[in-house]
Amino acid sequence: MLLLLMLLLVLPCRIVCPMSSINCSIYDDPFPIPHNFYQPGDLLIGGIATQVTYLNNPQSFLEHPSRMVLDEPGSITKNYQHILALAFAVKELNENPNFLSNISLGLYILNSYSLGRMTFKATLSVLSAQQKLAPNFSCDNRQKVIAVIGGLLSDTSAHMASILSIYKTPQITHGSFSLAKADKQQFLSIYQMVPDDTYQYRGVVQLLHHFRWTWIGLLAMDDDNGSQFLQRILHNFLRRIYFNNSVGETIRFDQDRELVSVFDVTNWVTLSNRSFSRVKVGQLDPLAPSGKELTLVEDKIVWHKSFNQVVPISVCSDPCQPGYSKTKMEGSQFCCYACTPCPEGMFSGQKDMEACVKCPDDHYASDGHHECLPKIPTYLSCKEALGIILVTLAVTFSLLTTLVLGTFMKYKNTPIVKANNRSLTYILLLALLFCFLSSLLFIGEPGEVTCLLRQTTFGLIFCVALSTILAKTITVVLAFMATKPGSHMRRWVGKKLAHSIVLSGSLIQVLICTLWICISPPFPQMNMHSQPKGIILECNEGSTAMFYSVLGYLGFLASVSFTVAFLARKLPGSFNEAKFITFSMLVFCSVWFSFIPTYLSSSGKFMVAVEIFSILSSGAGLLGCIFLPKCYIILLRPEMNIREQIIRAM
Repeated sequence: MLLLLMLLLVLPCRIVCPMSSINCSIYDDPFPIPHNFYQPGDLLIGGIATQVTYLNNPQSFLEHPSRMVLDEPGSITKNYQHILALAFAVKELNENPNFLSNISLGLYILNSYSLGRMTFKATLSVLSAQQKLAPNFSCDNRQKVIAVIGGLLSDTSAHMASILSIYKTPQITHGSFSLAKADKQQFLSIYQMVPDDTYQYRGVVQLLHHFRWTWIGLLAMDDDNGSQFLQRILHNFLRRIYFNNSVGETIRFDQDRELVSVFDVTNWVTLSNRSFSRVKVGQLDPLAPSGKELTLVEDKIVWHKSFNQVVPISVCSDPCQPGYSKTKMEGSQFCCYACTPCPEGMFSGQKDMEACVKCPDDHYASDGHHECLPKIPTYLSCKEALGIILVTLAVTFSLLTTLVLGTFMKYKNTPIVKANNRSLTYILLLALLFCFLSSLLFIGEPGEVTCLLRQTTFGLIFCVALSTILAKTITVVLAFMATKPGSHMRRWVGKKLAHSIVLSGSLIQVLICTLWICISPPFPQMNMHSQPKGIILECNEGSTAMFYSVLGYLGFLASVSFTVAFLARKLPGSFNEAKFITFSMLVFCSVWFSFIPTYLSSSGKFMVAVEIFSILSSGAGLLGCIFLPKCYIILLRPEMNIREQIIRAM
């Protein structure tokens, strides 16, 4: 078998190119290993043996190690036989031409003396030149070792493997050496020529079972192998021990090799004659469910007379009630503490808690801070008083707008309706109708669709309304200027210019809203921090800058309309719609200028209510200021709604 091992080691090396040596000057090893054997060859095999041992005196570190006096060496005959077997195997391979042709094997065997430090030294010396200590160098035209054989003991093999694995040098062990799973991944260059000891352990166990021997004693070597043997066999039997003792108690061991037993809780009762009586008042069962290990019958407990038959108290501080936590008192004993109320948002549900616990985001601490209560979701609902009022106002204004639109369509051929572009009047009334209806999107639980449509719908519809008012104002000014003799403004008066103003003014808002939706659209969210006891279901605007861009553009249109209408307020009576537009824009701007600070200072459903109120009040201002005077003439003063009356007013 040893011949086959040697053959497997050297055959792959025939294809390895010779390594050129490095001209190097390395000092001799100051403390060489005296017991060694070197045989030159084309391929070199290393060996670590333990044939000679010393009983060394304790090191004093006061003199050079080479001058220390060592005891007489002792030879281990059995281990010497292993060295002879290795030398014989190399001799047989070198002399037999059928195995290796034109290649000779060499040997470099060093002694480890059964010491860890000498094993490391021997391993490093094997990897170096003879009488040198320079691992990983090839000097004096010597070949590096292609493999190392050893060691017989598991400790020796482990020490060798820790160095040889670094240089990826194969190591062949011929002794017992058990590797853990992690070590096998680390020592990839080690090969074991002895079967795993586990099979021997299993065989011994089967033998004991065969003879049914349970009262046994085990002898093992005082090393790692012996320890593993005892652990894998002293254990298989003890873990199977399961019997009842003389008093009926079950005796067995757990997985940690500890006796499993139930403890009695005994009350020592002092009798009148100063003797003692033991009374069992409970038990402690380690295997009971968690929290139920201890069982006590308190009625059986007899306390000492100095305690007045009540449970004695042995604390220096009163227990902290739920809602409080313990705080260390400076300068007092470690068992003394003060009770501190839990801060806002935190609670303690038991007595003597070390620290208060923060409530989840969707819960809040109760008034006594002893529990967490779920927060109540809040939003502007149509079932509460505020929501009902706003819905009623929105529906009422929508109906009034519908009535005004119906009135203007019924009297569409009268002079007062035709005087300032009927199509713009219809567009404005429809825009106001949808403005009132759009406020309903703000009422109810926010959803993905409603959040996406709330601000964009409001911004677009109001933009159409303001663009229409601007077009009506500009139409009034151009119509007056066109009546002057020789004026070139007649070609600008007509529906084409008015519709272009409405379309272009609305298109800019469409672009702003489209950009808003594409970049950062609004979305529903649960605001758990604004209110301590509630969760605000609201719409996050996504981009605050885009939201105020929509409002800013509406303010720009309103300012331009107000300025133009204000400049045209003194036109003749037949064109006095500019006066009403001026007043309506003044109302509109006042509402929205006051909206911004009020909106920012409110939160939750009140913030939504502020915006709804602003929509309804500004829309009602436009509806009342522009169309109420005309409805008065159409319905109550029809004699003023004739062509002759308008011409006479001019």
